[in-house]
Amino acid sequence: MVANEGLHNQPQWSGIDKQFLATPVKSAVDKFQLLPEFLKVRGLVKQHLDSFNYFVRTEIKKIVHANNEIRSSKKDENVYLRYKDVRIGEPSMIIDGVTEKLSPHKCRLSDTTYAAPILVTIEYTTGSGQNTSVQTKKDVVIGRMPIMLRSCCCVLYGKDEEELARLGECPLDPGGYFVIKGTEKVILIQEQLSKNRIIIDADKKGCVQASVTSSTAATKSKTVIKMEKEKIYLYLNQFKSKVPIMVVMKAMGMESDQEVVQMIGRDPRYSALLLPSIEECAKANVYTQHHALEYLEKQVKQLPYAYAPVEKRALSILRDIFIANIPVRQYNFRSKCIYVAVMLRRMMEAILNKDAMDDKDYVGNKRLELSGQLLSLLFEDLFKTMNDEVRKTIDAILSKTSRSSRFDMSQYIVKDSITVGLERTLSTGNWDVKRFRMHRKGMTQVVARLSYIGSLGHMTKISPQFEKSRKVSGPRALQPSQWGMLCPCDTPEGEACGLVKNLALMTHVTTDEEEGPISSLCYSLGVEDLELLSGEELHMPNSFLIILNGLILGKHRKPQHFASAMRKLRRAGKIGEFVSIFVNEKQHCVYIASDGGRVCRPLVIADKGVSRIKEHHMKELKDGVRTFDSFLREGLIEYLDVNEENNALIALYEGEATPETTHIEIEPFTILGVCAGLIPYPHHNQSPRNTYQCAMGKQAMGNIAYNQASRY
Repeated sequence: MVANEGLHNQPQWSGIDKQFLATPVKSAVDKFQLLPEFLKVRGLVKQHLDSFNYFVRTEIKKIVHANNEIRSSKKDENVYLRYKDVRIGEPSMIIDGVTEKLSPHKCRLSDTTYAAPILVTIEYTTGSGQNTSVQTKKDVVIGRMPIMLRSCCCVLYGKDEEELARLGECPLDPGGYFVIKGTEKVILIQEQLSKNRIIIDADKKGCVQASVTSSTAATKSKTVIKMEKEKIYLYLNQFKSKVPIMVVMKAMGMESDQEVVQMIGRDPRYSALLLPSIEECAKANVYTQHHALEYLEKQVKQLPYAYAPVEKRALSILRDIFIANIPVRQYNFRSKCIYVAVMLRRMMEAILNKDAMDDKDYVGNKRLELSGQLLSLLFEDLFKTMNDEVRKTIDAILSKTSRSSRFDMSQYIVKDSITVGLERTLSTGNWDVKRFRMHRKGMTQVVARLSYIGSLGHMTKISPQFEKSRKVSGPRALQPSQWGMLCPCDTPEGEACGLVKNLALMTHVTTDEEEGPISSLCYSLGVEDLELLSGEELHMPNSFLIILNGLILGKHRKPQHFASAMRKLRRAGKIGEFVSIFVNEKQHCVYIASDGGRVCRPLVIADKGVSRIKEHHMKELKDGVRTFDSFLREGLIEYLDVNEENNALIALYEGEATPETTHIEIEPFTILGVCAGLIPYPHHNQSPRNTYQCAMGKQAMGNIAYNQASRY
């Protein structure tokens, strides 16, 4: 009876879409194919290659351009030598006056260094006194640069399997190492705290301090602002002792205390914390900029070699060394004052609320230093030393009165110092660069060639900044922010446990990008310039500071709007794919980062929980129509670094996505590294078992390469 009634009342069925019921269940797109494609494009040692290529194409030109002139200091002002252009030739060696091309295999067998000449174009004067003439020489060799295998200068670059076989190379060999005197050496990735960023932490006595390690092309310095017994002091190596912070602010032209209080914020708690420092400044009878500079002048360390100071030392220290990453133009210290105010504010927030302290072990506060950066420091030092030697030689020759031959400057370029310096450093692994106060040991290691995976694992190894003997648990702990960036299993047992880490499968380490275009783009997207703002407007509740690589650009009234605009531009390929935009709600800041050494990884973009990658994309990939890069260009995939991951909601699988989800993992197992990725069913193991297997997998003896029979 009831059933019949249901049939009679037909209309209640009409609302159901039968088409919808009949459609097949939508399965998640299988994105696995993206992984081998990523490894094709990026490889496991791509970060080394990228870094070295950047050094060879850009960095070396910058270094030569910055020190491009040698002038005689003594007699003749007109005698000079100028470097015009620099490039790296192809790997070759001069044997008995004949230039012979080198291949990595030849070098391995004949115990030579695989290096290429550094060629410069020079313009110089010949003769001296009245009859000087300017000449130009092309392709003068100033030294030999060891070449990383498979980088853009290497003979193996862009070759296919047949050509590699002809050169005696294995097509599966990843490259990323150097051949020095016949041994394969790899420069380990070095881990460091990031430069040019404000880090708030407590010192041994529990005093809260804000520190910035500044690093610019010209200078490197560390600035620490510390709160001791309620008073705030500045610690800087150039001053004999600690200096009250208010004196420094006055010396930079901010004479009114009210303005400083305004810049830090109107909250009475902040002004109360600042009061003892203001009182101390008044006790010292410092009221104007002139007073403050006189006070600081007494605090300056006197230089050991006595020569009369040209200008007031205190002002030049404040301009060039104190927070060196903030540029000062024509003694306009305004931006530096604002930066100090932001540092003070962050420090006071940490005093009032302990959660605001920075975690030094958080991966977002770390930078990985790659071979390119380390080589550029070394090359800069050697290049400057060579120029100084040339200058000395020329001065010595010009000071002699009787000279028979015509004076030709170009023949005094000593090419051995750079060659020997680079080769010695790479073969011993000790970087002693006194000019940058860098003394590190054991930076290079011989590539482990026990098994193919062993040598791959060796290339992704990250060497720590700490000494291994310190018994600290903090840096050794497994950080949640390591997810997907660093392998959770692959770390040695024993004293280095948790300090030596390895990169995960799909990690990429960024190289530097130009800041100029990004900052001008920010200004056109509505960032208000700092110069135009009063101290009062700095910390308005609804506006966020915009910070690019530690430089404060200005503030924006709609931070979320700004961040989404920047991300859209990145997905459209208008700015570099590795630029990260991170909105920090707690600190009321938007951090934009384009500097090198950040770890990032690719993720699939999801719109309201729906993945942008559809079946037809994957089919095109399998058919070879698409590559990994085309996914990036079309905005289906993007790279996120550790900080920006905090603004995203990432689903492990497509099925788990909710409408709030912003990204979906490509494959969850890519949180593991090279060695751990080989373990079958690692998620069924007790965690230390995976760690043990990572250590043992490197000891297996296997076939290391196709060319192993002819290697030795």
